Amino acid sequence: MKLTMRRYEREDDYWAIRQFLRDVYLRNGRTEHSWQTARFDYWRWHGILNMGDGQLETDVFLWHTSTGELAAALNSEGRGHAFLQVDPRVRTAALEEEMLGVAEEHLAGVGKSTGRPFISVSAQDGDAMRVDLLTRRGYTRRADWQEIQRKRDLALPIPEAPLPEGYAVRAVRADDEDLAKRGWATWRSFHPDEPNDKYEGWEWQRNVHKAPMYRRDLDLVAESPSGDIAAFATVWYDDATRACSFEPVGTAPEHRRKGLAKAVIAEGMRRAKEMGALMAVVGGGGPSNPPADSLYAQTFAREGVGTTGWLKYLDGKP
Repeated sequence: MKLTMRRYEREDDYWAIRQFLRDVYLRNGRTEHSWQTARFDYWRWHGILNMGDGQLETDVFLWHTSTGELAAALNSEGRGHAFLQVDPRVRTAALEEEMLGVAEEHLAGVGKSTGRPFISVSAQDGDAMRVDLLTRRGYTRRADWQEIQRKRDLALPIPEAPLPEGYAVRAVRADDEDLAKRGWATWRSFHPDEPNDKYEGWEWQRNVHKAPMYRRDLDLVAESPSGDIAAFATVWYDDATRACSFEPVGTAPEHRRKGLAKAVIAEGMRRAKEMGALMAVVGGGGPSNPPADSLYAQTFAREGVGTTGWLKYLDGKP
C-alpha cells in the first residue's frame, strides 16, 4: 500500500491523531504497541507547554493512505526521542524504516553529556520486526532505558490498600492553595535530592488541566494528618477505549513506605470502574526504577510487556 507523508499542519490534525490512537489501541487488543491518546495529550499540554519538549508543527509527521485515512504518525517527546505510532493493518518493515529515516533526519537531539547527535526509539522486547530493523540500522539496545507496561482487568477485585491513621484520599481541589501543595508534592517526589531553591512552582498544572481528558475527580491525592499532600496519581479515563491510564504517580519521600501510592491507585481504579472502565494501565518501573516496579507489580500485574529504548549516534563515530 502506497502511503503519503506530510508534516503536522493544523489543529484538525491533533484531533485526527487522537482518534487514530484510540482506534489503533483497540486494534492492538488494548496493548500499547503505540501510545494511548492520553499520552499524546500529556505530551502536548505538559511536555510541550511546560517542559519545552518540541512543537507539534515541527515534531509530528503523518502518513496517509490514498483515500486520506491516517495510517501512521511519528512524533518526538523531547528532542532526540522518537515514537512510531502505526496502524497494525498497514504495518511493514518498509514503513517503519521510512519512519526511522525521517526521525533521524528531523528529530535528532544532542546529548547533554556527550555533545553528540543522537536518536532513540523504543521497541517492545518481543517485537522481532522492529528489533531487527533497529539492529540493522546501527541502534544499540539500552537495558537501563526499560519500562514495563502493565495492565489490570477491572473485573478483578480492586487491590486492598488500607490507609495509615490520619491520612485520607481525595480529589485535588481547584484553589491555588491546594494546587500549590500538589505542586510541591510532585517536586519532592521526583526531585528528592535537589535543593529547594530549584523548585519552579506549581502553575504548570494549569496547562495540564486543559487536556481534553483531564478530570479533577480523577486527579487524586493522599492528604497527611497535617494537611500536606503526601502522594498523588492522575487518572486519565478514555471512555472510547474504556481504559484508564495512571500518570503521574508519586509519593513525597518523607511519606514513603506507608502504602499511600497504592491507596491512591486503588481509589483511582474504583472511580474509573464506576465510570465504565474495563482496563487500568500504567507504564514505568523496570530495572531503572525498582520502587515503582514493586508498586505496579502489586497493584496492576506482576508481569508486563517490557519496552526498551534503542540508541543511535548520528555522527558516524563508534
